[in-house]
Amino acid sequence: MSDKSAVIIGAGVGGLSCACYLAQEGMQVTVVEKNEQIGGRASVLEKGGFKFDMGPSWYLMPDVFERFFEFFDRKPEDYYEIIRLDPHYRIFFKDQKTVDIVADVEQNKLVFEQIEKGAGEALGRYLDNSKRTYELGMQNFVYKDRPRLRDYISLDVLLNANKISLFGSMQKHVNKYFLDSKLQQIMQYTLVFLGGSPKNTPALYNLMSHVDFNLGVYYPEGGIGKVISSISELGKELGVTYKLGFEVDSIENENGLFSVKSKTGGEIKSDVVISNADYNHTEQVLLPIEKRQFDEKYWESRTYAPSAFLIYLGVEGDIDPLIHHNLVLPTDWDGHFEEIFTKPTWPTDPAYYICAPSDTDDSVAPEGCSNLFILVPIAVGIKDGKKMRKEYRDKILADVAENVGVDIRNRIILEEHFSISDFSRRYNSAKGSALGLAHTLIQTGPIRPDNRSKKMKGMYFTGGYTRPGIGVPMCLISGEHTAKAVIEDLER
Repeated sequence: MSDKSAVIIGAGVGGLSCACYLAQEGMQVTVVEKNEQIGGRASVLEKGGFKFDMGPSWYLMPDVFERFFEFFDRKPEDYYEIIRLDPHYRIFFKDQKTVDIVADVEQNKLVFEQIEKGAGEALGRYLDNSKRTYELGMQNFVYKDRPRLRDYISLDVLLNANKISLFGSMQKHVNKYFLDSKLQQIMQYTLVFLGGSPKNTPALYNLMSHVDFNLGVYYPEGGIGKVISSISELGKELGVTYKLGFEVDSIENENGLFSVKSKTGGEIKSDVVISNADYNHTEQVLLPIEKRQFDEKYWESRTYAPSAFLIYLGVEGDIDPLIHHNLVLPTDWDGHFEEIFTKPTWPTDPAYYICAPSDTDDSVAPEGCSNLFILVPIAVGIKDGKKMRKEYRDKILADVAENVGVDIRNRIILEEHFSISDFSRRYNSAKGSALGLAHTLIQTGPIRPDNRSKKMKGMYFTGGYTRPGIGVPMCLISGEHTAKAVIEDLER
């Protein structure tokens, strides 16, 4: 296919992955990116000797990364080293109870048993189910793209649906195993990464507990940014060209040839176009009206994953008792999700995540200092002006002092914020969502937007809006799915 060319809009994980697969087939691939660096939501902030992963910070599902690099006869360790974290993460409950989830599953069973009688044995059964769901789900619903509803009523799907928790909600699924509210929260916190709530996320995603407890939580030396640069480096080795500062204004097609136009970068012609930009933005802004698959009403009716209020902090001294990954969870778990999905407002009693990579990696902060960022999930579409950010920043840091036991307010030497309006500006994200479309019961599998345009031959999509969905591993796989679709169509 050396005579065929592709332009990929957006250098997020899906776009970078897709570029590698297409280049491997011999296509001439150009990736254009509006911002100053590759990575999309997995960008890096470097300032004052501190280095922050701006978005994703968990290295999960190492098997997905191994599979990706193996396709190109490479290994992750050709580019970066990973270490398994132990504990995986620490949970601070706001009633002053602290729980560590460690690499030893048997130890986790003992912790669960101390909280609720019989919960240790229940955790074993839950993880057995989660492992089975992961293995069958990955093989049948993730690695294998099923773009049509009828693909889900095939014999193999129906047979496997009886073996895994394909239907129902996570809330109902978790309730079958655990009665204690803290244990329920431990099994449900990953839903934040999927952009949903226990009530609207399919039980299928109990597979994340296998990822969490069994496969483990890792850290790539240098952070997620190192993983992103490694995928980009692989692309360069395969012949991919990258153009930064290239903000696309329109996508046109005439006589079967695409023209991708930018006021800042000029014009590039190609045989196919793949958008890794926000799906909504691509359709509503970049494409002509007659080539749009969905109207404004469709996008307004979608359930979006939460946005986030992010605080990046450089701090003098240590930050004990924080470890690399930390979760601070409220007593009113249901109320937290209500304020995100049903009654949008800044959370009254927020749940939040604190990442302290300097606990593991000395290179991300100057000597004698600590690097941390705080991520608070918040509703999309609410106002995030300077006054609100300042008030909420003060609220969160006070909450950290009270519920974590470390007061950093007088030791901050570097501070940056990122929230709803920044997601909209930097990533053209609909309603300022941090992740895109949530994995709700009616936004999973074939109900998610397709990676092929039904209105414009040669136009494709990749990334978190498409199948299999949200997260760095899923976007890697999305790039593969989209590349396969492109190649199949060109070979017809």
